[in-house]
Amino acid sequence: MKMEENNRISHKQLYFQILLTFTSPLLLGLFGKGRPAGIWGILGTAAAVILLFLYLVFLIRLAPFCTNLKKYAGTGGGIVIALFLSVYVILTCGYLLHMLAVIVPESLTNQISGKWIAFLAVLVCAMGTHKGMQRRGRMAGASGGLYLAAVILLMVLTAFQGRKDYLVQMIEDSVAAGLEFKDGFYIQLCAFSGIGLLPFSLPCVEKQGSSGKVLACGILTLGGILVGMELLLPAVFGWNRVLQEEYPVLPLLAGANLPGNVLARFDVIWMGILVFGLLFSIGSLLHYGDQILKNARLGTGRYWLAGAAYAVSLTKVKGLGIGQIFEPYLEYVFLPGLLLLQIFLMVRNRGKWKKKGLAAAGMVLSMCLFAGGCGGVEPEKRIYPLALGVDLDEKKNYVFTYGMPDMMRATGQDKAGEEGVGSLTVSGSSFSEIEQVYRRSQGKYLDLGHLQILVLGNSMLERENWRHLADYLRQELYVGENIYVFQAENGQRAVSWRSGTESSLGEWVQGIMENNQWDRRPDGITLRDIYYDFYTGKELQKLPVIRVEGEQIHVDFPGQNKQEKTGNT
Repeated sequence: MKMEENNRISHKQLYFQILLTFTSPLLLGLFGKGRPAGIWGILGTAAAVILLFLYLVFLIRLAPFCTNLKKYAGTGGGIVIALFLSVYVILTCGYLLHMLAVIVPESLTNQISGKWIAFLAVLVCAMGTHKGMQRRGRMAGASGGLYLAAVILLMVLTAFQGRKDYLVQMIEDSVAAGLEFKDGFYIQLCAFSGIGLLPFSLPCVEKQGSSGKVLACGILTLGGILVGMELLLPAVFGWNRVLQEEYPVLPLLAGANLPGNVLARFDVIWMGILVFGLLFSIGSLLHYGDQILKNARLGTGRYWLAGAAYAVSLTKVKGLGIGQIFEPYLEYVFLPGLLLLQIFLMVRNRGKWKKKGLAAAGMVLSMCLFAGGCGGVEPEKRIYPLALGVDLDEKKNYVFTYGMPDMMRATGQDKAGEEGVGSLTVSGSSFSEIEQVYRRSQGKYLDLGHLQILVLGNSMLERENWRHLADYLRQELYVGENIYVFQAENGQRAVSWRSGTESSLGEWVQGIMENNQWDRRPDGITLRDIYYDFYTGKELQKLPVIRVEGEQIHVDFPGQNKQEKTGNT
């Protein structure tokens, strides 16, 4: 094999590079906060994919002229194109670093600040800028299939949680919202605008003349994933919540557990997969930015591009950061400017092909930095409540009661005469005060990632009270949205109950909900259902009732003739 062919990538590697580069940024950044979604988002995505098929033909013809910008665009034109694209690389990397700095502390670890996470990410991604394209292709070929399978599995698992009436509401509300087709269509085009950098990688692809099919397959796969998410998110959460969440895909991860509740913190794995995609995207952008500068004979951007991107992720001008200005930049500056410059480059030349080996960068990824869902706190220094009771006392203070399992008994380490922890009660005038009181009085980290049930005392059923609680819990991403919600006359008394076999309320009720043979699904109310009521402004739906009578406990399900009776006999 000739030496120049050693730095080429196959069609398969190109396909997976496209998926790894675009999927995570699009899933995390394209939905939420009032962006056109619903029926207009779906139609806009479909139309954008069709137009991108035609755009790919243009990009393939443009690829030869990107190997030497000064030659094919002139000295001045080459410099303008290189600087224009370098600004895009810096701002996009800064936006992705900002995204990492926000979602990683909230979803994976709160022991490292977002600034340090962004710094470590850009440092890791910039280390391999001088490596070859083949290494990047090998990385994509080895991990791309697993990444795609994980995304599809996530969508399949969450599809079973969707509701038809939520979808009907989405269609009705999105049509009545006053948005037009062009809104969703143009935003989708802006989201895919990074495809315009493909001409800088196509000369490194084997059999470049037939690469159009694999590029079309990559765009079609991305479009299918986006359409699927545009259906899943409102079907699972409801239309109102999708519009208000900053990153609605994140709470979707929390409920995508494997059947049988295997690996209850499986959301950490989903999040690690999305972070991997973000890191690959940042590495790819830095690689293309460096290559663009080299092709324009402007030197290397190996270090200063990464430094500039990190600075952009931290900078705010008049209170506006990259998170607020990036979308307008794509809409009004980058996409129109990119098309004008590419048309100029095509018109100026007449299709002369000249091969050049493109120096590229590989990316050294270290998931160990970010995939630590335990946040650096050892398991033995944590407590794992399975139940949480919430009440409001006479002084209008919130009372949280955490029901813990007997970990010594569960792990077979119990000794005669020793009792495991039953429950812990903390009160305060606000939820933040409760957190402060806990931290001041307890020596172990409170891990709510294994919470199974939430019990609301009757005092919490008033509209103002339960909405305040829902607003607090939706910000606690460690609390899964698939936990069951009950009401009781007194949440503290219910959560403090223990059976004759020393099972806690969380263990006992979870067993009832999961193991009964009769159909429980219509009556099991989850925290996700409560969030739907919260975002739509509805009244709290009727909850199953837990009644404690002496040493016995009863669970009454609304609309169910059967009554579950548990407890000591």
